[in-house]
Amino acid sequence: MREDDGRKLDHQTLEALRLRATEQVARGVPAAEVGAGLAALGLHRRTIYTWLAKERTEGRQALRAKPVPGRRRKLSDAQLGELAALITDTDPRDHGFAVALWTREIARQLIAARFGVVLTVASVGRTLHDLGFSAQRPLYRAEQADPVAVARWKETDYPNIAAEAKATGGTVFFVDEAGVRSDYHAGTTWAPVAQTPTVAATGARFGLNMISAISAKGALRFSVLAGTLTAAGFIAFLQRLLHDAQRTSAGPVFCIVDNHPAHRAKAVQRFVDSTDGALRLHRLPAYSPQLNPDEWVWKNVKHDGVAPAAPNGPDQMKAVVTARLRRLQRLPHIVRGFFGDPELAYIAAVA
Repeated sequence: MREDDGRKLDHQTLEALRLRATEQVARGVPAAEVGAGLAALGLHRRTIYTWLAKERTEGRQALRAKPVPGRRRKLSDAQLGELAALITDTDPRDHGFAVALWTREIARQLIAARFGVVLTVASVGRTLHDLGFSAQRPLYRAEQADPVAVARWKETDYPNIAAEAKATGGTVFFVDEAGVRSDYHAGTTWAPVAQTPTVAATGARFGLNMISAISAKGALRFSVLAGTLTAAGFIAFLQRLLHDAQRTSAGPVFCIVDNHPAHRAKAVQRFVDSTDGALRLHRLPAYSPQLNPDEWVWKNVKHDGVAPAAPNGPDQMKAVVTARLRRLQRLPHIVRGFFGDPELAYIAAVA
């Protein structure tokens, strides 16, 4: 068979060619001329006469593509619907499995146990694909999170904070801290197939801690810490935020933080009280990092900055982190983009 053989075209394309070619003949185009056009597409020039004869004897419907015969499905429509609902609404642990992730093998075992139908792993994969599923990296949420508190934050607490900030001309900053270690690795690199690439990296263990604050307008403030975050270090960072606001004659600074021990320290509360409302601290619901857009800063710094660089010492790591954060400061549109996460729609809703 020739490389350009038109018979290798898919069924839908061939159907369109048959219908179009016979329509041209019906409009008065000579069959020989239509056949020449078909030859240019890899079909025999006399094929048009076969199609015309088929149309005369069996009708135009005979030119349409016929369903491709295949093996009968083992799962009924009702079973397929139930399977889709189970995978969407539950996880394997709800069915007695010791794992939390749906794999083709786990789905295969569930199908066998629930429907008494034995499928191969490959068949399960095709079935899931036909149902509109794909293998994806999941998001993890702490089971200790209180959904009522999260809903209250989105619907009441944050809208009130945003309204107060707008009324006073203040700025809302979301604050978060993070650490990065020398053994943090992420990302991919190109290499020959079946040859796992190797990247030379230091075996020494060292780390770095950071704190940052971002606003929905794209502002970013940060500090690289020598050690772990303490109440004194957090107060120093808050003083910088307050100083920047006072220097530009801006209104109060509203800081949204998580429940890190340093944020709850009595010394921090005393400092906040001493600002007479110029600095106001609010805490996110516990175990709800998805509500904080500042988490995206650390993804950008660690995954897109530190991991590809593979720093070989503390000084190089600090230089990479600092450069990455300063780059974000110069690109406020990227910082604003962090707020586009669907989990953060509650922020844009009251902007």
